[in-house]
Amino acid sequence: MSLTLSEEQLLLKDSAEKFFAKASPVSRMRALRDTRDETGFSQEIWKEMAALGWLGIAFSEAHGGSEMGIGELGVVLFEAGRVLAPEPLLSTLLMGANAVRLSDNEALKSEVLPAVAMGERVVALAWEETGRFNPYAVSTKAQSVDNGYMISGEKTYVLDAHVADQMVVVARLSGQTNDKDGLVLILIDADAEGISIQRTTLMDGRNAAQVTFSQVEVSADRLLGDGDLLDLVLHQATMGLVAEMLGMMDETFERTLEYLKEREQFGVKIGTFQALRHRAAEMFAELEFARSLMLDGFAAIDEGRNDIALSVSAAKAQANKAARLIGEEGVQMHGGMGMTNDLDIGLFLKRLKAAELALGDETYHQRRFASLQGY
Repeated sequence: MSLTLSEEQLLLKDSAEKFFAKASPVSRMRALRDTRDETGFSQEIWKEMAALGWLGIAFSEAHGGSEMGIGELGVVLFEAGRVLAPEPLLSTLLMGANAVRLSDNEALKSEVLPAVAMGERVVALAWEETGRFNPYAVSTKAQSVDNGYMISGEKTYVLDAHVADQMVVVARLSGQTNDKDGLVLILIDADAEGISIQRTTLMDGRNAAQVTFSQVEVSADRLLGDGDLLDLVLHQATMGLVAEMLGMMDETFERTLEYLKEREQFGVKIGTFQALRHRAAEMFAELEFARSLMLDGFAAIDEGRNDIALSVSAAKAQANKAARLIGEEGVQMHGGMGMTNDLDIGLFLKRLKAAELALGDETYHQRRFASLQGY
């Protein structure tokens, strides 16, 4: 287990930090949100990320990538989190396209992944159907028909579905809801007949959509895998979200420290107040613990360890705990102004709150961690 970044990862971090600082300040996310931009992100910046090789970091060289690890992608997501970048990094690279990458369908890999790496295709994961994280709560039906399947059902909060060219749909061939067995993952063109996409904007500014499938026909060669593939995708997506959260928390903590050093009350800097120092120290401790577990989670995935599920749950549980503390303390220490739309600190709190519930809250991952340990 490595709890420090490699030299290669440090170089990538420096490059990503400079890129996002110049091309994607938080003000850009504000502008896209306030103007209700049609896409909600920048195609130009997406193409620039492709030119930098970021969109193909985890892809093989044969598929237009650089064949690096998920940990390297986490470095980029960390920096994206610091500026609340709205591009579909998580939804495509660690959800939709990642399901294709992790599958055994070589034909679809050759078709989809090079286009994603070049910034020419967005692939979403149409999976969730409930308001809370419940990985196998899938009632969307995949009925076997001649030479393929017929998909019927509804999906909620599908990240970036409104700009997706294709979607990986999780459907049920058989079994009961909440049953992992009987699930299938199928790649479908987003403009296929019978698909209805209704865009919605989440409270944190992320782009999502409600998607309805009404007897959508798809050929059998678009099948990617089963419930085991879904597990792999969700593990890696969870770690990607943790990396984003760490970036948000890092930025929130730094902004809060700067405010404590500048704000005066009763003629002295409030950063000299012992009570606030203690609270800042607690924020730092929780942040560093979350950082260590994040690095371990990425190492578990990239090294192919047998404790991936355990490491992922540990990382997400601690990230959720730290996010709640740092987000709320950041706003509170900024005083009344922290509650207004004038300061960016509230934007970080909203994104952290949404991320805390996405892909499993603290209670879910604590219970999962305990059950994996035999408790």
